[in-house]
Amino acid sequence: MALFKKNEKYIFNTHTLSYEKAVVTWGSRLLRIFAFICASLVFSLGISSIAYLFIDSPKEKILKSELNTMKDRYNILNTEVKSLSEVVDELHYRDGNIYRVLFESDPIPTESWNAGGGANKYRNLDKYSNGDLIKNISVRVDKLKRQMALQSKSYDDIANLVKNREQMLTSIPSIQPVTNKDLTRMASGYGMRTDPVYKVRKFHAGMDFTSPVGTEVYVTGDGVVDNVNFSYGGYGNEIVVNHGYGYRTRYAHLSKFKVRPGQKVKRGDIIGLVGNTGKSTGPHLHYEVLKNGEAVNPVYYYYNDLKDDMFSKMLEKSANEGQTLD
Repeated sequence: MALFKKNEKYIFNTHTLSYEKAVVTWGSRLLRIFAFICASLVFSLGISSIAYLFIDSPKEKILKSELNTMKDRYNILNTEVKSLSEVVDELHYRDGNIYRVLFESDPIPTESWNAGGGANKYRNLDKYSNGDLIKNISVRVDKLKRQMALQSKSYDDIANLVKNREQMLTSIPSIQPVTNKDLTRMASGYGMRTDPVYKVRKFHAGMDFTSPVGTEVYVTGDGVVDNVNFSYGGYGNEIVVNHGYGYRTRYAHLSKFKVRPGQKVKRGDIIGLVGNTGKSTGPHLHYEVLKNGEAVNPVYYYYNDLKDDMFSKMLEKSANEGQTLD
């Protein structure tokens, strides 16, 4: 009987019906080693892929936690920006529709209020995966900062208007330019009227008060005399007073001046006398109120002179579309 040595491998030969010593070549050994290494690599890659897909690494867990925190912060910031925008919009509405109306001041231009930043300003954010979110909030924050700056400047302007409120109230025209308590001197009002010379309908930019030559003419608000003009046509002899705050008044067809250019005047001061100069068909005073260079209806600027019932009569008389005196 053959004896087997330890650590030696034998195979059974079916032809000789005996065990023969197995001879292992180096090539077969290397092939086995290579196969084992490949199997190990495949197994490792499989395990790693599964772990990568379903199991977060510590670094990934930290990054995901930071991302969730950033999303929460974005939502909070988005809510805060929305709330601040609503507050600023409310302040803007009050500023334009209440405060500036009271002081007859122009509101912040709509195009300035709604202006946005340049299109290229946020281009560098496109490279981030959440660039759209960052860009959106950046645009809104920049717009909000700009609107707050505009609103702050607007309130500074209103504060100055408040300081000058008393001066403004004394400057804005608010009385009739001639004594006319019973309204008997009201001849023609503001609007489309028949021209006394050409007999065609033309726009009449002021109000006519019939008065004898020499009747005293009063300045209707505090201001500075802009012009004292002598003329044989048009308005004839006229005075223009600058009241500030965008207001001017014109007193035309005068017979005599009582002021000079550059002179400061107070409401109720006598500045001239009624006449019949220029394009006039009878002794009267032609009176105009101009706001920012445009003629407005003077009938709404007699609130210091007339009570409610008299004001209603003045409105009725001024609406008469008859013939003017100039």
